[in-house]
Amino acid sequence: MSTPPSPPQGTSAAFVVPPETEQKFSEIVSLIRASESMNDEERQYWINILPIMTPEQVDNLRKILTTERDQLSAIDRKYSKEISSLGQEEVLRRAEELRRSKRKERTEQEQASEEAEDTTAEDLLRKIEVEGA
Repeated sequence: MSTPPSPPQGTSAAFVVPPETEQKFSEIVSLIRASESMNDEERQYWINILPIMTPEQVDNLRKILTTERDQLSAIDRKYSKEISSLGQEEVLRRAEELRRSKRKERTEQEQASEEAEDTTAEDLLRKIEVEGA
């Protein structure tokens, strides 16, 4: 028996991206795949709702993920210079603490954004119900 091939680097077998979503949102799908602040369940959630998000919501998600990527790259660059001059373990510990705090900040931003979207959706549903009655 042969084993199934591993997913390509940067992808996961734990979540599925429909081809039309991959094609229409390729940049943001790549950012979602590469995000260090999400688990596969969260990645699948964002992949699933991409097609129904407003352009403004997609743009906000892109900004959050791009900022995450850029901040983590900056942290890596900063600490890679220090690794050579300081003890590697201490620098890695500090970098991980900083990354953890940045992940927590982003998670809180995403939750706040989700709550705001939920409230907006509920308000719209109420308005539709009132107008339809």
